[in-house]
Amino acid sequence: MTGTLGHALQRAILGLLFALCAVLPAWAAGAEDIAKLEQQLAEQERTLGKEHLEVAKTLNSLVMLYHRQSRYAQAIPHAKRALFIREKQLGAEHPYVAQSLHNLAGLYRTQAQYTEAEPLYKRVLVILEKQLGAEHPNVATSLGSLAELYRAQARYAEAEQLHKRALAIREKQLGAEHPTVATSLNNLAGLYKAQAKYAEAVQHYKRALEIREKQLGAEHPDVATSLNDLALLYREHAQYAEAEPLYKRSLAIREKRLDAEHPAIATSLLNLARLYHEQAEYAKAEPLYKRALEKMEKQLGAEHPLVATTLDNFAGLYKVQAQYAKAEPLFKRSLEIRKKQFGAGHPDIARSLNNIAGLYRTQPQYAKAEPLYKHALSVAAGSGEPELLWTVYGNLLGLYGKSNSSLSVFYGKQAVNTLQAVRETNMAMEAVSQRSFLKSKQEYYNKLADLLFAQN
Repeated sequence: MTGTLGHALQRAILGLLFALCAVLPAWAAGAEDIAKLEQQLAEQERTLGKEHLEVAKTLNSLVMLYHRQSRYAQAIPHAKRALFIREKQLGAEHPYVAQSLHNLAGLYRTQAQYTEAEPLYKRVLVILEKQLGAEHPNVATSLGSLAELYRAQARYAEAEQLHKRALAIREKQLGAEHPTVATSLNNLAGLYKAQAKYAEAVQHYKRALEIREKQLGAEHPDVATSLNDLALLYREHAQYAEAEPLYKRSLAIREKRLDAEHPAIATSLLNLARLYHEQAEYAKAEPLYKRALEKMEKQLGAEHPLVATTLDNFAGLYKVQAQYAKAEPLFKRSLEIRKKQFGAGHPDIARSLNNIAGLYRTQPQYAKAEPLYKHALSVAAGSGEPELLWTVYGNLLGLYGKSNSSLSVFYGKQAVNTLQAVRETNMAMEAVSQRSFLKSKQEYYNKLADLLFAQN
């Protein structure tokens, strides 16, 4: 690589070390910064022309600031325009083009527009591997972004392969304690958690948290992410005493370091609400759910997957308090959002169907519940998420408990077999976590035992 292109690439590489991460959530950019850049853009367009590379550079900076404030309607047109200028001026395979592609893909991913994002991420990867080599740190960033897109679509096997490759590159090129190594570890932990590989998940979450606290400081937003994710795992195993202080610390960091309306704050509110919800502290949970939903709708739009998740949890709070008329429209709205964003086969579709079926079963409207549970089971069976599968099996056990004992026993056995397989996979988990996990799932064993006892 020689001549002008070689020098341009050297400069581009330096810029990419930072710019490829620019679309990730970061602490707030001030309105004053945006106003200065908008003024600079207008001056450049007047003096240099609307297709000058400096114009593209300023557009790209504005995209980053708009994204940090969740102003996606303004960010996307600027990102598209920056990409057009760079492709025209530099050619289709220049690293600056890869930068613009990555930023635009990140905007699409944030808004759950996965079909639009995937080809852009793939194109970024091809460009960077060709221009920088297969083991460059920026290639690892590109791999991680594509992997997270796959994770959002429940394409876990594809995501895991890419995350592992990204981790290997980062450890080799940057060292075992680099902050981007922690990013790969945290992302892999999320994959393992979804697949009920809890021992691996805890190990990766804890290592990521340790690196981030050491390298970035105790109040960095990435530390808040690690705290939140580790707390989520504890909460799902009913280890509430371990989860609550982590959730609260994560929320405090985000409220201090991020813009007041940042979606990450809404996520923290949602998780803390669910923690109280599961401990039957409903008066604490409800206002947090309301705040989380309001923030998410405002920042992400009314049809974002996180809005669906919040609606689902909020509806669950009403259901457990027998406020069925309030719960049903929220459950149904969540399902419609998920159908629109993910299609028919996504695990979240099964979650929504399972929740609506549970609402009908509670009332009791078994004829309405049965087809929804069966539909949920057909999706869950191919989801690769054992927790979702044993949950639906367990609910079918309950549905048929009085009307069809043989079917109830069948589904109960399937639930317990799924749980046993997960327990065997997680023998390396700490003893206290193993006991907590088993205790939190004891109801499945007890219900099946009662059925078998009743049948002698």
